[in-house]
Amino acid sequence: MTVDLEIDNRIAKCQKILELDPNSQIFAALAEAYRKKGELERAFHVCHNGLRLHPKYGAAHLVMAKVNLDRGLYDWAEAELEKARQVEGNSRTIELLLAEIQIYKGEFQSAIKLLRRLAAADPGNDHVRRLLEIAEKIPQEQSPELRGQVFAPASSDTAPVVREVPSQHAVSPGRLSPTEMLAETLQVVGVIGALQVNCEGLVLESQWRSDIDPTVCGATLAAVSKFLDQELMKIAFGRVDTVLIETSRQMYYLIRIEDSTVLVVSDTSVNLGSLRMKMTNLLQRMQAD
Repeated sequence: MTVDLEIDNRIAKCQKILELDPNSQIFAALAEAYRKKGELERAFHVCHNGLRLHPKYGAAHLVMAKVNLDRGLYDWAEAELEKARQVEGNSRTIELLLAEIQIYKGEFQSAIKLLRRLAAADPGNDHVRRLLEIAEKIPQEQSPELRGQVFAPASSDTAPVVREVPSQHAVSPGRLSPTEMLAETLQVVGVIGALQVNCEGLVLESQWRSDIDPTVCGATLAAVSKFLDQELMKIAFGRVDTVLIETSRQMYYLIRIEDSTVLVVSDTSVNLGSLRMKMTNLLQRMQAD
């Protein structure tokens, strides 16, 4: 069963329960399912309406924090996280999400301090390790002129400013080169490799930190994409634009663009909805006139 089908089934079940009992706390699970699907506005409204009935439901505040993080509203995400902490006390889940928010806000030293403590308590946690690597790496890659003035503060009477974490590959909102596009893809939490291959599966560009051979990976998954494309066209399903392959350890996300394919490899911690929106934005910038 694909990830999307599992999420759709979960949404249907949660909606049915909520229809039978509008006061049910299942709204938090429904909002989380919408978030994972990438339907952030719907996730926000479901969670917001549910919290009006259950303002002391800590798990729902945690979901709302994740939704606001995915929407780029980092201050609001942190505020919801604090509400979850006040209701249910501190937890490893809350601290890990706080560290991720701090990274996006550019508060790298705070994130590093927190993540080092979490890593010391659980040295085998790959997600903590990767977040720590990101928190330590980004400040080193920022150009000198960006250091110390990364983010503009929000005024007190407006919504928090949507912030982007800059890197050595960050550019203006104009056109991206393939290398810049792949480099920004690699900054997404959970992504361990990104490459562009031609129709024959030969690697054109690569940003890679996976232990898998990118040449073999690109050739194999390009062949899978071509096979699906040919077989589905035979039964009038049309051209395949995206392919998602999920394994027990990793996910492989293929996106067809003109005469090439972009492949994103991630571990299971990646937020698929956020990744899809990020890739849509990056590919539009790469293909801009």
